[in-house]
Amino acid sequence: MAVQVSQQLMRLVGETRYEPTPKRIRALVGGEVVVDSTGAVLVWEPRRVVPSYAVPVADVHGELVPAPDADTPGHPVRLGPGSPAVYDPSTGFGLHTAEGEALTLRTTGGEREGAAFRPSDPDLARYVVLDFGAFDTWLEEDEEVVSHPRDPFHRVDVRRSSRHVRIERDGHVLAESARPSLVFETALPVRTYLPPDDVRLDLLAPSPTRTACAYKGQASYRSFGLVPDVAWTYERPLPDAVELAGLVAFFDERVDVTVDGHKLDRPLTPWS
Repeated sequence: MAVQVSQQLMRLVGETRYEPTPKRIRALVGGEVVVDSTGAVLVWEPRRVVPSYAVPVADVHGELVPAPDADTPGHPVRLGPGSPAVYDPSTGFGLHTAEGEALTLRTTGGEREGAAFRPSDPDLARYVVLDFGAFDTWLEEDEEVVSHPRDPFHRVDVRRSSRHVRIERDGHVLAESARPSLVFETALPVRTYLPPDDVRLDLLAPSPTRTACAYKGQASYRSFGLVPDVAWTYERPLPDAVELAGLVAFFDERVDVTVDGHKLDRPLTPWS
Protein backbone atom coordinates (compact mmCIF):
# COMPACT_ATOMS: atom_id res chain seq x y z
CA MET A 1 0.00 0.00 0.00
CA ALA A 2 1.35 3.43 -0.93
CA VAL A 3 2.31 5.78 1.89
CA GLN A 4 1.87 9.56 1.86
CA VAL A 5 5.16 10.90 3.22
CA SER A 6 3.71 13.94 5.02
CA GLN A 7 1.22 11.74 6.88
CA GLN A 8 4.01 9.38 7.93
CA LEU A 9 6.02 12.29 9.31
CA MET A 10 3.03 13.55 11.30
CA ARG A 11 2.64 10.09 12.85
CA LEU A 12 6.08 10.59 14.41
CA VAL A 13 5.22 13.94 15.98
CA GLY A 14 4.51 12.32 19.34
CA GLU A 15 8.06 10.95 19.54
CA THR A 16 11.36 12.62 20.42
CA ARG A 17 13.15 13.02 17.07
CA TYR A 18 16.72 14.06 16.27
CA GLU A 19 18.95 14.58 13.25
CA PRO A 20 22.71 15.23 13.26
CA THR A 21 23.92 18.36 11.46
CA PRO A 22 27.40 18.70 9.93
CA LYS A 23 27.33 22.50 10.39
CA ARG A 24 29.45 24.30 12.95
CA ILE A 25 27.02 25.83 15.45
CA ARG A 26 27.88 28.79 17.68
CA ALA A 27 25.86 30.86 20.14
CA LEU A 28 26.90 34.24 21.57
CA VAL A 29 25.94 36.19 24.67
CA GLY A 30 27.10 39.80 24.80
CA GLY A 31 29.60 39.15 22.02
CA GLU A 32 31.12 36.17 23.85
CA VAL A 33 30.97 32.71 22.26
CA VAL A 34 29.35 30.43 24.84
CA VAL A 35 28.56 27.50 22.53
CA ASP A 36 30.87 26.23 19.79
CA SER A 37 30.19 22.80 18.34
CA THR A 38 30.82 20.70 15.26
CA GLY A 39 28.91 17.82 16.81
CA ALA A 40 25.43 19.34 17.14
CA VAL A 41 22.12 17.64 16.49
CA LEU A 42 18.67 19.06 15.87
CA VAL A 43 16.09 17.86 18.40
CA TRP A 44 12.30 17.93 18.23
CA GLU A 45 10.65 17.15 21.57
CA PRO A 46 7.30 15.33 21.29
CA ARG A 47 4.61 17.48 19.62
CA ARG A 48 7.16 20.17 18.69
CA VAL A 49 7.19 21.11 15.00
CA VAL A 50 10.31 23.33 15.06
CA PRO A 51 13.69 21.90 16.12
CA SER A 52 16.14 23.13 18.75
CA TYR A 53 19.91 22.88 18.67
CA ALA A 54 21.46 20.32 21.00
CA VAL A 55 25.21 20.12 21.53
CA PRO A 56 27.58 17.93 23.56
CA VAL A 57 27.90 19.25 27.11
CA ALA A 58 31.65 19.76 26.55
CA ASP A 59 30.86 22.33 23.81
CA VAL A 60 29.06 24.65 26.22
CA HIS A 61 31.43 27.26 27.71
CA GLY A 62 29.82 27.92 31.05
CA GLU A 63 28.38 26.26 34.11
CA LEU A 64 25.19 24.25 33.86
CA VAL A 65 23.20 24.07 37.11
CA PRO A 66 19.66 22.85 37.90
CA ALA A 67 17.02 25.41 36.97
CA PRO A 68 14.10 26.35 39.22
CA ASP A 69 10.71 24.98 38.31
CA ALA A 70 9.09 26.92 35.49
CA ASP A 71 5.40 27.24 34.70
CA THR A 72 5.48 27.78 30.94
CA PRO A 73 1.98 27.91 29.43
CA GLY A 74 1.33 25.79 26.37
CA HIS A 75 -0.32 27.15 23.23
CA PRO A 76 -1.23 24.11 21.13
CA VAL A 77 -2.10 24.80 17.49
CA ARG A 78 -3.35 22.76 14.57
CA LEU A 79 -1.60 23.04 11.22
CA GLY A 80 -4.73 22.09 9.32
CA PRO A 81 -8.04 20.18 9.48
CA GLY A 82 -7.57 16.82 11.17
CA SER A 83 -3.98 17.51 12.22
CA PRO A 84 -2.95 16.75 15.81
CA ALA A 85 -2.46 19.57 18.29
CA VAL A 86 1.20 20.56 18.27
CA TYR A 87 3.49 23.23 19.69
CA ASP A 88 5.10 25.87 17.48
CA PRO A 89 7.51 28.59 18.72
CA SER A 90 4.61 30.52 20.29
CA THR A 91 4.98 28.03 23.17
CA GLY A 92 8.13 28.84 25.08
CA PHE A 93 11.14 26.57 25.43
CA GLY A 94 10.38 26.05 29.13
CA LEU A 95 7.51 23.67 28.37
CA HIS A 96 9.22 20.31 27.89
CA THR A 97 7.35 17.32 26.52
CA ALA A 98 10.25 14.90 26.94
CA GLU A 99 11.63 13.51 30.18
CA GLY A 100 14.75 15.30 31.39
CA GLU A 101 16.22 18.07 33.53
CA ALA A 102 15.92 21.81 32.98
CA LEU A 103 19.21 23.66 33.47
CA THR A 104 20.43 27.23 33.89
CA LEU A 105 23.53 28.37 32.03
CA ARG A 106 25.98 30.62 33.93
CA THR A 107 28.59 32.51 31.90
CA THR A 108 30.69 35.61 32.39
CA GLY A 109 27.98 37.46 30.45
CA GLY A 110 25.30 36.55 32.98
CA GLU A 111 22.85 33.81 33.81
CA ARG A 112 20.35 32.29 31.36
CA GLU A 113 17.72 30.66 33.54
CA GLY A 114 16.23 27.46 32.09
CA ALA A 115 18.13 27.97 28.82
CA ALA A 116 19.24 24.32 28.61
CA PHE A 117 17.57 20.94 28.91
CA ARG A 118 19.29 17.59 29.43
CA PRO A 119 17.06 14.82 27.97
CA SER A 120 16.77 11.50 29.76
CA ASP A 121 16.66 9.65 26.44
CA PRO A 122 19.81 7.48 26.26
CA ASP A 123 20.36 8.37 22.58
CA LEU A 124 20.74 12.02 23.64
CA ALA A 125 22.43 11.44 26.99
CA ARG A 126 25.58 13.43 26.21
CA TYR A 127 23.72 16.44 24.79
CA VAL A 128 22.00 19.51 26.15
CA VAL A 129 19.16 21.09 24.19
CA LEU A 130 19.39 24.90 24.07
CA ASP A 131 16.78 27.65 24.04
CA PHE A 132 17.28 29.62 20.81
CA GLY A 133 15.70 32.75 22.31
CA ALA A 134 17.98 32.77 25.37
CA PHE A 135 21.07 33.69 23.33
CA ASP A 136 21.88 36.94 21.55
CA THR A 137 23.21 35.51 18.28
CA TRP A 138 23.33 32.11 16.60
CA LEU A 139 25.66 31.19 13.75
CA GLU A 140 25.66 28.26 11.35
CA GLU A 141 29.25 28.36 10.10
CA ASP A 142 29.68 32.17 9.70
CA GLU A 143 26.07 32.97 8.75
CA GLU A 144 23.60 34.31 11.32
CA VAL A 145 20.41 32.30 11.89
CA VAL A 146 17.24 34.15 12.92
CA SER A 147 14.00 33.08 14.62
CA HIS A 148 14.84 29.38 15.14
CA PRO A 149 17.09 26.64 13.76
CA ARG A 150 16.39 25.65 10.18
CA ASP A 151 14.72 22.30 9.65
CA PRO A 152 16.65 20.19 7.07
CA PHE A 153 13.32 18.61 6.01
CA HIS A 154 11.62 21.98 5.42
CA ARG A 155 11.61 23.54 1.96
CA VAL A 156 10.65 26.98 0.67
CA ASP A 157 10.25 27.06 -3.11
CA VAL A 158 9.46 30.32 -4.94
CA ARG A 159 7.95 29.96 -8.41
CA ARG A 160 6.88 32.75 -10.76
CA SER A 161 3.39 32.18 -12.17
CA SER A 162 0.91 33.60 -14.68
CA ARG A 163 -2.20 32.62 -12.71
CA HIS A 164 -4.75 35.39 -12.33
CA VAL A 165 -5.15 36.21 -8.63
CA ARG A 166 -7.77 38.49 -7.08
CA ILE A 167 -7.75 39.39 -3.36
CA GLU A 168 -10.90 40.80 -1.72
CA ARG A 169 -12.18 41.62 1.73
CA ASP A 170 -15.63 42.97 2.69
CA GLY A 171 -16.42 43.86 -0.91
CA HIS A 172 -13.15 45.71 -1.53
CA VAL A 173 -10.62 44.53 -4.09
CA LEU A 174 -7.27 44.70 -2.33
CA ALA A 175 -5.13 43.27 -5.12
CA GLU A 176 -5.35 41.81 -8.60
CA SER A 177 -2.45 40.38 -10.58
CA ALA A 178 -1.49 37.99 -13.36
CA ARG A 179 2.17 37.92 -12.32
CA PRO A 180 2.26 36.40 -8.84
CA SER A 181 5.15 34.59 -7.23
CA LEU A 182 3.92 31.47 -5.46
CA VAL A 183 5.68 30.19 -2.35
CA PHE A 184 5.41 26.47 -1.66
CA GLU A 185 6.53 25.88 1.92
CA THR A 186 6.45 22.56 3.74
CA ALA A 187 3.28 22.03 5.84
CA LEU A 188 1.93 25.53 5.05
CA PRO A 189 -0.68 26.81 2.58
CA VAL A 190 0.60 28.10 -0.74
CA ARG A 191 1.35 31.81 -0.29
CA THR A 192 0.84 34.30 -3.12
CA TYR A 193 3.27 37.23 -3.33
CA LEU A 194 2.24 40.12 -5.59
CA PRO A 195 4.07 43.10 -7.09
CA PRO A 196 3.23 46.24 -5.08
CA ASP A 197 1.93 47.94 -8.26
CA ASP A 198 -0.85 45.31 -8.33
CA VAL A 199 -1.89 45.95 -4.71
CA ARG A 200 -4.15 48.71 -3.38
CA LEU A 201 -1.58 49.91 -0.88
CA ASP A 202 -3.73 53.00 -0.29
CA LEU A 203 -6.25 50.71 1.43
CA LEU A 204 -3.62 49.06 3.64
CA ALA A 205 -2.25 50.88 6.68
CA PRO A 206 1.27 50.13 7.95
CA SER A 207 1.31 48.06 11.15
CA PRO A 208 3.95 48.07 13.90
CA THR A 209 4.02 44.26 13.84
CA ARG A 210 7.31 42.62 12.90
CA THR A 211 8.02 38.90 12.71
CA ALA A 212 11.07 36.85 11.76
CA CYS A 213 11.20 33.71 9.64
CA ALA A 214 14.27 31.48 9.72
CA TYR A 215 13.98 30.93 5.96
CA LYS A 216 12.81 34.30 4.62
CA GLY A 217 13.88 37.01 7.09
CA GLN A 218 12.04 39.84 8.85
CA ALA A 219 8.54 40.78 7.71
CA SER A 220 6.65 44.05 8.13
CA TYR A 221 2.85 44.11 8.06
CA ARG A 222 -0.16 46.09 6.85
CA SER A 223 -3.75 46.11 8.12
CA PHE A 224 -7.06 46.65 6.35
CA GLY A 225 -9.58 48.58 8.43
CA LEU A 226 -10.33 46.51 11.53
CA VAL A 227 -8.53 43.46 10.12
CA PRO A 228 -5.02 43.57 11.63
CA ASP A 229 -1.89 42.38 9.86
CA VAL A 230 -3.68 41.13 6.77
CA ALA A 231 -0.62 41.44 4.51
CA TRP A 232 3.15 41.38 4.84
CA THR A 233 6.36 42.18 2.97
CA TYR A 234 9.99 41.09 3.20
CA GLU A 235 11.89 44.23 2.23
CA ARG A 236 15.30 42.63 2.71
CA PRO A 237 14.79 38.87 2.64
CA LEU A 238 17.43 36.29 3.44
CA PRO A 239 19.58 34.97 0.55
CA ASP A 240 17.36 31.92 0.03
CA ALA A 241 14.30 34.11 -0.63
CA VAL A 242 15.67 37.12 -2.52
CA GLU A 243 12.92 36.76 -5.16
CA LEU A 244 10.39 37.96 -2.57
CA ALA A 245 11.99 41.37 -1.93
CA GLY A 246 9.31 44.08 -1.85
CA LEU A 247 6.43 41.77 -2.86
CA VAL A 248 3.17 41.78 -0.90
CA ALA A 249 1.55 38.60 0.46
CA PHE A 250 -1.85 38.21 2.11
CA PHE A 251 -3.09 35.78 4.74
CA ASP A 252 -5.52 33.64 2.73
CA GLU A 253 -7.09 32.91 6.13
CA ARG A 254 -8.28 36.54 6.40
CA VAL A 255 -9.20 37.49 2.83
CA ASP A 256 -11.16 36.05 -0.09
CA VAL A 257 -8.88 34.70 -2.83
CA THR A 258 -9.93 33.90 -6.39
CA VAL A 259 -7.45 32.12 -8.67
CA ASP A 260 -8.22 31.81 -12.39
CA GLY A 261 -11.89 32.46 -11.67
CA HIS A 262 -12.20 29.90 -8.85
CA LYS A 263 -12.83 31.20 -5.33
CA LEU A 264 -10.70 29.36 -2.77
CA ASP A 265 -11.81 28.25 0.66
CA ARG A 266 -10.05 29.99 3.51
CA PRO A 267 -7.51 27.57 5.01
CA LEU A 268 -7.66 26.61 8.69
CA THR A 269 -4.26 27.32 10.25
CA PRO A 270 -2.80 28.97 13.37
CA TRP A 271 -3.23 32.32 11.54
CA SER A 272 -6.96 31.91 10.92
